[in-house]
Amino acid sequence: MDLVAFQYDRSFVLDALRHGDIDYLEHITEAAEADWFRHLIRRQVIQRLADTYPSPRKKEEVPVWIYLASELSLKLHGAQSYHAFPRILRSGGLIEALGPEMGGRKTRHPETNDVTLACPGFNDKNDYDRQTPCDQDFLRKFARDTEADALHTWFNREVPRCLRSLGLFDAEGLFIGDASYLFVPDNERYEQSDLLWFDEHNHPVDADKVDLRNQRYQQHRCYKLVSLIHVNRKRDFFFVVAARVVSGRRHESPILYELVEEVVRAVHKGFIKVLIVDRGLIDGERMGYLKQKLAIDTIVPLRRNMDLYADAVGLTRLRGFTWEPYVPLEPAPPVATASPRPAAVEKREAKRQQTLAQRKAEAEPKTEPTAAAAPTAAPTGATLAPQTLLGLGRGLLSWSQCPVPLTAVVNRELDEHGQTHDWVLVSTTDGFSAAQIRSTYELRPAIEERHRQYKCFWDLTRMHSCAFSLVANQALMVLLAYTLLQAHLVLRQRQNLTGGVWARAWQLLSPTLEVVAVYYRQRFCLLTLAEFARILLDIAEPARGQLREKLRRIERAQYSLLETARSP
Repeated sequence: MDLVAFQYDRSFVLDALRHGDIDYLEHITEAAEADWFRHLIRRQVIQRLADTYPSPRKKEEVPVWIYLASELSLKLHGAQSYHAFPRILRSGGLIEALGPEMGGRKTRHPETNDVTLACPGFNDKNDYDRQTPCDQDFLRKFARDTEADALHTWFNREVPRCLRSLGLFDAEGLFIGDASYLFVPDNERYEQSDLLWFDEHNHPVDADKVDLRNQRYQQHRCYKLVSLIHVNRKRDFFFVVAARVVSGRRHESPILYELVEEVVRAVHKGFIKVLIVDRGLIDGERMGYLKQKLAIDTIVPLRRNMDLYADAVGLTRLRGFTWEPYVPLEPAPPVATASPRPAAVEKREAKRQQTLAQRKAEAEPKTEPTAAAAPTAAPTGATLAPQTLLGLGRGLLSWSQCPVPLTAVVNRELDEHGQTHDWVLVSTTDGFSAAQIRSTYELRPAIEERHRQYKCFWDLTRMHSCAFSLVANQALMVLLAYTLLQAHLVLRQRQNLTGGVWARAWQLLSPTLEVVAVYYRQRFCLLTLAEFARILLDIAEPARGQLREKLRRIERAQYSLLETARSP
């Protein structure tokens, strides 16, 4: 069964209402979740994802799109247990977005008189009336039976295509690759998990090189999540375009470069232009392949024990080598629009800026003599302003594993005590300046905040099952919900909410209207209570009598939709 969405058509439904023709109406809250699902349904995102999902069922009794929508609703609420499905349905916005014909209608339980749902369902196999579109046990078995490899392939192919169809790929093509450990309870039944040693910062350590008697080292059972994230310089969004869950011992480098190739096969060349990775993912051969075959440049810091690092630092000792102060590149300012501020506020702000500029100009002559009198060598205990200098070297070929020439950027950090610290970035691009390479690499730490958000606020690591198929399913469905929510906020021009915690963003989106949803012939409209009451008062006979009778039938049905309901 295909997902048939109700079309928002205010004029059509209002005209029918004034003539006494409606199919159904209900009082709903115009919630953020319902708006999110309506947006996904209207743009056919859920239907496209469902059409290509690797279903484990030969016979489709419950459509795949209802499974995906249910998974997204659970993950959006941070509920990883499928037993929470009935509760989430009653408090969430999925049912409101699907409408009464597909999702269900609110009614009262015949025993407790509590408000519940009466859902039509998708087959006639139930002896009891349905209170959810599908049973929570169906969701669990469907997820468990989906092969993990097929699910990874589906995610890494369809999510990039979905973002491409929505026009959400940034023209600069910046992508960040990284890996993170997913800790699970110390239960050996967790399939494909590994037991590793970590320090107090949750960094893996070699058990043969540390004193395991030290309390700072602990063992954790874990998986590893390798992900590829699309960002822009303004950090307006963080789209997870590819991911793979593997055992904790596997090295992430070959897996990441496979993810890059999977995305390129899904959306073709040209969308990924720059790949930003950390030292643990450095691979000269794969960097050369990406440059030569896929036209993808890579930016990565060098390890200190590499010969290329010594060569790059050695360039700084050559005569004629120049340093330049690092000035971070600022993102392009937003398009100027008419200011909504009143003229009096604009005038007051202009006066304030003029006063600040005047005070700054008056203060400058007082600081100049002090600066001029400063000695060449800072006295003991004196502090200096921290500074970053950049040095650029192009055409480096001393790294035999990389078949393409490299551009090296030597970063010299001067602290307040005059001490220097050098580190080196290399890139396969020959068109970026030193400041561009450094500014682009500074986007990489943003992925650490994404990992924190997944784990702390989306319950990514709260695994309720030891089956690897369910472990992979939970991780990928959380990332899918996170990415689609990011896409929704960007399309709604709410980029200011994409970088924060979802619970906080939900609070900002929560002040909504209590409205009346009126349905007629697969169309609907939303009316405020006052607007709906005014329209009812303006309806004349015989349409008023016709509408009165339909409302009576709807009212009677609300108390008789559940006749053989399960006991609560």
